[in-house]
Amino acid sequence: MSKKPWAGRFTQPTDAFVEAFTASIDFDQRLYRYDIQGSIAHARMLARQGIIAETEARTIISGLESILDDIEQERFEFSVALEDIHMNIEARLIERIGPVGGKLHTARSRNDQVALDIRLYLRDEVKEVRSYLEQVQESLLEQAERNLGVIMPGYTHLQTAQPILFSHHMLAYYEMFRRDSWRMADMFKRINLLPLGAGALAGTTFPIDREFVAEQLGFDGVTRNSLDSVSDRDFALEFCSAASIVMMHLSRLAEELILWSSADFHFIDLSDAFCTGSSIMPQKKNPDVPELVRGKTGRVYGNLISLLTVMKALPLAYNKDMQEDKEPLFDTIDTVKGSLKIFADMIAQMNIQAENMRQAAARGFSTATDVADYVVRKGIPFRDAHEIVGKTVRYCIEHDKQIEELTLEEFKNFSEDIEADIYEFITLEASVDSRRATGGTAREAVAREISRARQERLQRM
Repeated sequence: MSKKPWAGRFTQPTDAFVEAFTASIDFDQRLYRYDIQGSIAHARMLARQGIIAETEARTIISGLESILDDIEQERFEFSVALEDIHMNIEARLIERIGPVGGKLHTARSRNDQVALDIRLYLRDEVKEVRSYLEQVQESLLEQAERNLGVIMPGYTHLQTAQPILFSHHMLAYYEMFRRDSWRMADMFKRINLLPLGAGALAGTTFPIDREFVAEQLGFDGVTRNSLDSVSDRDFALEFCSAASIVMMHLSRLAEELILWSSADFHFIDLSDAFCTGSSIMPQKKNPDVPELVRGKTGRVYGNLISLLTVMKALPLAYNKDMQEDKEPLFDTIDTVKGSLKIFADMIAQMNIQAENMRQAAARGFSTATDVADYVVRKGIPFRDAHEIVGKTVRYCIEHDKQIEELTLEEFKNFSEDIEADIYEFITLEASVDSRRATGGTAREAVAREISRARQERLQRM
């Protein structure tokens, strides 16, 4: 079982520590299904091309299927001495069906084999990540629908800026995760190309049919250069990059949920299922889930930098350094899927404190821009209007008043053009509903976006 595939060249066994240090089986065993899937397609092609006999191919495929069953039934013992998933499966195949198992590796190398396995694996994982993104989008959309009409303060610099609908805020994140899904869909085109057939680096002397294998495995086509085929990890880098953006979006949302759930804001209540208490302070309810996801963002960023650093100075073609591609990729996949899943559930169960949001929106002179717009409509240049309202706000601060509490006489101290109808423009509802253009926060504009999102989701089903 521990005989190396290159034993003919060496006169000494591999040092035991080196064997353990260089092995990847502890983490690449998750590729077993894809390794077997690729090997079955390869065996069929070898027989179709007359490179091996049909009977040999059937024996190989039967052996591979039995090994797949053993692994899934946890009857397979992985060996560090055999380094990786490819050699573990091949060694077991030869043990099970005899020397004919050794013919499976005809016209391929572990270099193009591992490139195939990762692409097959990542192809499925991208689909799964997109399904989790869909779940987060659905939770955001449900909150937007359920709370249409709830007014909250919109912020810039974390300072009260203008009143907006809470639904509008939720839809902003919906758009972020929509773009994330687009990125995943776009990268799928570059993942879904078959590298098998590149051999170690230069192709193969056997009359293989790469297009047949691509069709068997559901690839859109084949890679076009054997050197690039075995040395390319752009698809893994692209996934880690897109995943980093997903985590950045989750982290931004996490930060807001942490703030909003604090006693100072109390805009939302997170379900107890997603919080923990304190070991010393009995009153505490800590938003541990959003905090942890915010922290895991750095982990995913680190994985991207790790993989970029591995690849940054590698000469063509394959180098052992590239074994370090899997752990960052696998960890990124696990982290982003877990984070999306838990956020989808947490957002769905989040309770909104509408009155607290409204009261906060009424503070901080959030309708000041509406006063400026009102004055502009009277024919005054915006820059002059800006100064007028700035002085008005300063007066309010000095006299501990909100803008809507000013009398008409007080307004006229700053501009004679202000009339009694000013009060129609500076309510929270008027401020929100005046922004009707596509993408605005008016109730009718937000309702249109919810409807558009629903139609889009129906079309994808």
